[in-house]
Amino acid sequence: MYLLIDEASKTCAAIDPVEPKKLVEAVEKEKLKLTTVLTTHHHWDHAGGNNELVKLVPGLDICGGDNRVDALTRKVTHNDTLKVGSLLVKCLMTPCHTSGHICYYVTGSQDETPVVFTGDTLFIGGCGRFFEGTADQMYKALVDVLGSLPGETKVFCGHEYTVQNLKFAQHVEPGNPAVKNKLTWAEEQVRGNSSTVPSTISEEFSYNPFMRVREKSVQTHAKQGDAIATMASIRAEKDTFKAK
Repeated sequence: MYLLIDEASKTCAAIDPVEPKKLVEAVEKEKLKLTTVLTTHHHWDHAGGNNELVKLVPGLDICGGDNRVDALTRKVTHNDTLKVGSLLVKCLMTPCHTSGHICYYVTGSQDETPVVFTGDTLFIGGCGRFFEGTADQMYKALVDVLGSLPGETKVFCGHEYTVQNLKFAQHVEPGNPAVKNKLTWAEEQVRGNSSTVPSTISEEFSYNPFMRVREKSVQTHAKQGDAIATMASIRAEKDTFKAK
């Protein structure tokens, strides 16, 4: 879970607040005003804290793209916008992991780097399972929607599977130096009890095989001739992949 803070107004939004008490403690410690919850999708490990949170902080605006989201007050869809203080939040519909999955793209002043909260659509070096969608949908989500964001956009994902994802990426593209370098760095981060989040959109295009399905090297590994078939093939392979 994350807190998105507008420093000017001390207004904040919570992204997938699965531990409500811990979140409220942080809000109170930093003297913030929590107004909004941005739920990426309905799974319990993302939306499961909503019902408790609205009891702790009445009047919250609970946003999500799916009626299955607990305590939903505002259903959003693609390109809807909302404000958190002076920050602009744009909703990006990315169905596949679930049919109502939303990513939240946030921009502030011109000198602030944009960020995107990607839930279980895009992970560092990987992507979510296709529980309610298709390879074509994940391609559109990763390449067409998220891939069209500015390259410097910081990616804050829903789970930190970075090392495991990059070991699979190395299996797919053993000759890709970007994968090797990122994996070495990620393993060092983990050994030091440090986070591997965030990455950036441009970085993901350099080492994430699911964003590189148009590359000949990834298609060759998958023994496929187009991006969508490659997406389907490597996701099926990743589902049973065991890193050495």
